[in-house]
Amino acid sequence: MAYNSSTTIDDSRSGYSTQNSTFYSKRTPIPLPPNTSLNITTFISSRPHKTSTAFIDASNGRHLSYSDLWSSVDSLSFSLSSIYGVRKGHVILILSPNSLSFPIICLSVMSLGALITTTNPLNTSREIAKQVADSNPYLAFTTPELAHKLAGCKTSVVLIGDNSRNEKLSGLNVITTLDEMMMMNKGGEKVVMMKERVCQNDDAALLYSSGTTGASKGVISSHRNMIAMVQTIIGRFKLDDDYQRSGDGGGANGHTFICTVPMFHIYGLVAFATGLLAAGATVVVLPKFEMNDLLLAIAKYKVSYFPLVPPILVAMVNHADQIKKHYDLSSLRTVLSGGAPLGKELIEGFVEKFPNVVIMQGYGLTESTAIGASTDCLEESRRYGTAGLLSPSIEAKIVDPESGKALGVNQTGYFNNHEATVSTLTSDGWLKTGDVCYIDEDGFLFVVDRLKELIKYKGYQVPPAELEALLLTHPEVADVAVIPFPDKEVGQFPMAYVVKKAGSNLSENEVMDFVAKQVAPYKKIRRVAFIDSVPKNASGKILRKDLINMATSSSKL
Repeated sequence: MAYNSSTTIDDSRSGYSTQNSTFYSKRTPIPLPPNTSLNITTFISSRPHKTSTAFIDASNGRHLSYSDLWSSVDSLSFSLSSIYGVRKGHVILILSPNSLSFPIICLSVMSLGALITTTNPLNTSREIAKQVADSNPYLAFTTPELAHKLAGCKTSVVLIGDNSRNEKLSGLNVITTLDEMMMMNKGGEKVVMMKERVCQNDDAALLYSSGTTGASKGVISSHRNMIAMVQTIIGRFKLDDDYQRSGDGGGANGHTFICTVPMFHIYGLVAFATGLLAAGATVVVLPKFEMNDLLLAIAKYKVSYFPLVPPILVAMVNHADQIKKHYDLSSLRTVLSGGAPLGKELIEGFVEKFPNVVIMQGYGLTESTAIGASTDCLEESRRYGTAGLLSPSIEAKIVDPESGKALGVNQTGYFNNHEATVSTLTSDGWLKTGDVCYIDEDGFLFVVDRLKELIKYKGYQVPPAELEALLLTHPEVADVAVIPFPDKEVGQFPMAYVVKKAGSNLSENEVMDFVAKQVAPYKKIRRVAFIDSVPKNASGKILRKDLINMATSSSKL
């Protein structure tokens, strides 16, 4: 367990200590590298690679070998530092869908001690401008198709792809392309570059996490955070174990992952853009999600590990017969679900339809650099509704959300995670996750509610307060409350309860259209109801549970 030798664990079954009211992970601890002068890129590149192929682009079949990957990282690092003046502490923005270029940029930037910051390609120009203003990036990497979303920003832009000048690029300071940058040191000579020393405690990434106030907040992860999480991922999937490789990409007996998770997300960045490389795995990259393309890629590249969100799992169970008829998924060993706990019906339905595939689950957040708890086998996942055991070296407290008093086994309260970065911290260093949870007698974490009130749409986080603030700018809206409406296909979607101003004839469609024009597609309001007043408590806080009960009660709709 991850505890100091002076700590007394009263209950080894749950991992709880009454000495400090803390739950300790029951997983085997994973020690950090003793060399503190180590950055995430050096840590990954120094490990042995068990296959020659690092990435495969499923859209065009292009393979990127490990040797070409590290050659590209070195070339880009040289150009960024020696020609374009990128220094330790600079922030570099990447606005791009999943691609083979994404990890090259991230690894190069972090090797220099600069911070990578990512943004969702679905975000609007308005949403991206807020992040640019907050993070003040030194450079921005983006594709020609997305470049217009940076129009008006003063940041110098590097294009990922063709450097064609077209109308979409007006108002941008495009200085070069990624290809041109990497060609600046392709003469074959070994260039000695004077890099600033980058240590484990230095900052590596600045990622943005949704908050209850509606304002997206930057979360800093250190190289130490990322190295720790990479080691957790390697240990979770036993990727350091010897295996017999079948084919160049790992084959049915190897470690081949398919990346449906967006690389701009903390999990996608730590696992698929960087971390799995430390185990020599092969990552099949999908630039965008489309079910047919996904299943074809699993079959073609003999994918063994498939991360997904619950709506995809639901679709696989509901259409299992057709899927098995048209796609060869015999190589698939494991599916990894995140975003929401899985219920008994869904787990057993999947096991029945795909008996040779193990279901794992995970729970985490940007502030904890991804995985905070997980189920690592079917037996653990069959503790229905759990998020799993605490990850290695993770410590947690469950506290009463009102008094802050620490709670014990099977007592429901606010979940604090000690192994985290500098965001939403208590005075004694605990991260407040925004979840109402309990840990049972066997150490399994259960998430029962969200104090943060974030809506989970297909795994994306939607803060109600952001949509409420936007709707309050409508001239015919007097008050509004946004809630999560449960949906079997997408998990939850945003629903708005609107109070119209006197004399207004505002319609449901007008409300939805007003929001849709100003936010990313996953944030759209998809249901509207008009009410006389928004229920609030004495302090003025919206009583969302009352509205959720109203929305889900057929007699009141």
